Amino acid sequence: MTPAAIVLTAALGGGPAAAAGRMQSMVQVAPNHRFLVRADGTPFFWLADTAWLLFYRLDREEAERYLTARARQGFTVLQVMGIVEFEELRMPNAYGEQQFIDRDPLRPNEKFYAHVDWIIRRAGELGLTIAFLATWGDKVGPVLWGKGPVIFNENVARTYGAWLGTRYRTTPNLIWVLGGDRPPVQDDAPGGVKDFRPVWRAMAAGLKAGDGGVHLMTYHPMGGSSTSTHLHAEPWLDFNMIQSGHGARNPHNWAVIDHDYSLAPPKPTLDGEADYEDHPVNWKQENGWFDDLDVRRTAYWAVFAGAFGHTYGSTPTFLFQKPGTEMGAFGGRRTWEEALALPGANQMKYLRGLVESRPFLTRIPDQSLLVGDACAGPDHAQATRDADGSWAFIYLASGRPVTVRADRLTGATL
Repeated sequence: MTPAAIVLTAALGGGPAAAAGRMQSMVQVAPNHRFLVRADGTPFFWLADTAWLLFYRLDREEAERYLTARARQGFTVLQVMGIVEFEELRMPNAYGEQQFIDRDPLRPNEKFYAHVDWIIRRAGELGLTIAFLATWGDKVGPVLWGKGPVIFNENVARTYGAWLGTRYRTTPNLIWVLGGDRPPVQDDAPGGVKDFRPVWRAMAAGLKAGDGGVHLMTYHPMGGSSTSTHLHAEPWLDFNMIQSGHGARNPHNWAVIDHDYSLAPPKPTLDGEADYEDHPVNWKQENGWFDDLDVRRTAYWAVFAGAFGHTYGSTPTFLFQKPGTEMGAFGGRRTWEEALALPGANQMKYLRGLVESRPFLTRIPDQSLLVGDACAGPDHAQATRDADGSWAFIYLASGRPVTVRADRLTGATL
């Protein structure tokens, strides 16, 4: 056994398994491969918040306030960075503990992970699932922006994944996320295409070896792309994720969801990072800021186009921004606690409530309900209905009317 392996074995204790009996059931892919369900077969609506720096920026008292607020607002999932993008692996948590000893991913700091354990356990008690992003993508490559460093090859990725999977093997409220805003294949790399999939496959294999394959797994792609481009056929990828991103208002995320929905074999899909509320449009404050209308549009468009859920985000909250921690192009107009009450954050629960108010597992997208042009752009209309035509929902992003084909329905209510 190598010295690194000895350290990892010694660090396996202290995980949140002891509280497992109080947590919600494990999430699984539904038999129709379109949605997620709990272990008892009941539907699971993914309504996520991007809480990327949760493990780093908040102490337990602050984390309690955040988790309680998001649970009260109807969120079901929190997307959290396992290894942060910023500060070259030197960012400490709220208690001054760095994640690794000497920035070595095979030498985890138990005190750091004890805080992670507490957050995951407390989230589970509040009915929240953690979408645990094992490492931000720049630590595998390509770096593109930021400073990295690249710390994973296939061997290190497999060993780290096995340790992480073992630690959280019995934690029900967990979904693994690989990637982190980087393409798995860099088509435009200097000198030719660079394929990082072998490293991601090794990390996925390590996670599955560690947890016995009990947790679902996906990949967080780069802005403006989908996992389906390079990863749809990967056996470890349980569902696709797109990132419509923050580059412009009114992204055509419904079109990407529609593309992924049509693939074979079918896999669930969703927009895992759309325009953030209170984020500068295209990172430039002179372009204005995304607001609650922007986040509602992308949410309803994606879900009605076939997504099994949606991820909301706000810039102050994903950074857990406090006075003095503002980060350049991301803005800095308010603190994370002020951002908890942004209008869009309070409105996401209505989408979840609407979808859950009708039969969940038989819902399908159907633009053929609409006559003529569905009004692309900010006026885009998106339709979804039950497979038997007994009900339908149509999202109108503006007051522009649309005509509905009644022959597609069987006494449905709209």
